[in-house]
Amino acid sequence: QVQLVESGGGLVQAGDSLRLSCAASGRTFNMAWFRQAPGKEREFVAVIRGSDGRFDYADSVKGRFTISRDNAKNTVNLQMSSLKPEDTAVYYCAADSATWGRRTLPASYIYWGQGTQVTVSS
Repeated sequence: QVQLVESGGGLVQAGDSLRLSCAASGRTFNMAWFRQAPGKEREFVAVIRGSDGRFDYADSVKGRFTISRDNAKNTVNLQMSSLKPEDTAVYYCAADSATWGRRTLPASYIYWGQGTQVTVSS
């Protein structure tokens, strides 16, 4: 059983930057970020593969968000820049998707963090 703990959420203004971190209690493979806004389904944000650092992003965040990981520390970070009000959501860290091909699907992940709120004001 792996525990995931997110940190770094908060209230910022449009155009600001914010960095989220997720610490895992054990070794993980694919680590990802999802987000869920009120009344909406949980959606994929970014993922990074532990074996080779391969990554992928949702189209809505490409060019603004950067995912990185430190395998030695079992951590994954999400650097968010040029934030928009539509980025407002609870952000969740997830780990260990079944296959890379299903990396954007929430049901593919075994472990989840408790979530951290990100609010972007206009």
